[in-house]
Amino acid sequence: MFLWGTATASYQIEGAVAEDGRGPSIWDTFSHTPHKTRDGHTGDVACDHYHRYAEDVALMAGLGVDAYRFSIAWPRILPTGRGRVNQAGLDFYDRLVDALHEKGITPVPTLFHWDLPQALEDEGGWLDRDTSRYFADYAAVVADRLADRVSMWITLNEPFVHMVYGYALGMHAPGRTLMLGALPAAHHQLLGHGLATQALRAAGARDVLITNNCTPVWPASGSEQDLAAAEAYDILHNRLFNDPVLTGAYPDLSAYGAEVPVKAGDLETIAQPLDGLGVNYYMPTRISRPGGGGLPFEFEPITGHPVTAFGWPVVPGGLRELLGSLTARYGGALPPVYVTENGCSYDGLDDQERIAYLDGHIRAMREADADVRGYFVWSLLDNFEWAEGYHQRFGLVHVDFATRMRTPKASYHWFADFLKDQSTDTQRTDT
Repeated sequence: MFLWGTATASYQIEGAVAEDGRGPSIWDTFSHTPHKTRDGHTGDVACDHYHRYAEDVALMAGLGVDAYRFSIAWPRILPTGRGRVNQAGLDFYDRLVDALHEKGITPVPTLFHWDLPQALEDEGGWLDRDTSRYFADYAAVVADRLADRVSMWITLNEPFVHMVYGYALGMHAPGRTLMLGALPAAHHQLLGHGLATQALRAAGARDVLITNNCTPVWPASGSEQDLAAAEAYDILHNRLFNDPVLTGAYPDLSAYGAEVPVKAGDLETIAQPLDGLGVNYYMPTRISRPGGGGLPFEFEPITGHPVTAFGWPVVPGGLRELLGSLTARYGGALPPVYVTENGCSYDGLDDQERIAYLDGHIRAMREADADVRGYFVWSLLDNFEWAEGYHQRFGLVHVDFATRMRTPKASYHWFADFLKDQSTDTQRTDT
């Protein structure tokens, strides 16, 4: 069965950051630090999904999706990241999962979407190897409560983005600026993925995935230097997080003069068999030879394409290219692929640009030479868009952040009609 769904993340929509025993996360700390987020916005209330989840599940039911990808807030379950379990936090996700099943919607939880418990960050965060083990313990606690009703699980969301923006560049929580010193955060996230996968399997999970942010990498020219720079960036962005999971080995990082802190048995743990690879796609990346910034590449603008309100180029063909390249690179080692995020930021309720974006990307996905089993629109709701605060609107549903009123946009109605057509086509095929 092909899954059509939509996606959100806990810190971006839930709010209720100090209710029912939830502990602070790195994003609570970061967003309350002056000048870290645009206009000082925080996720303290966000979309208030914690209190309005039933309304949001009803919106999903009206949309007609098969599945809902959401994330579980680690500090809501284990307020300090380990030790005492907060039953009230588990109760919330228990209610959410039941509400989804009542509407015939498959729950697809992600265990980590960047909101690390602050107490663990104080001990080193993902730079500390012990965080991998704590993550597996957390996975076991959640699976023990939900695995009887949840069959598909995602361990990590975009570990590349979390490492680079959070630990290398300081643009996201926890705000560290370590540059290549952030590489341990890559390995420890992946090790945590492997250990959590084992814990999920032990609890009876049927399908386990990891979600990676991937991008087609375009050299700025055919010169030897630009080609080498593009290869170096492809290794960092795509292969660093896909190769160990799918092949049991890290790619050659000699272009960076760095290594990851691998210990005996780590790669075997990371390369646990998977039931799918989640792929988040937003845009390609254009790369040229290094220009003196200390890295073996430079970013170049992509011109000749429309851009979103975020300034991101709209390139549907990039999704087709990406999915095909994953198939070509990994062959039989590549499990079925799920497009776990794809979407765009535009303002207004009559968001015709978003309709065109989704239509183009869905068409491109269907043209790809790849075994694709699902597509999740980012996002169900306008939400807290990390360092951009509430200034970028990715939702199919508009949220008034003064009142939290939800209003479906034109794209919501378009996607609902699209899904009705898919259902009709499936029924015709079955008969």
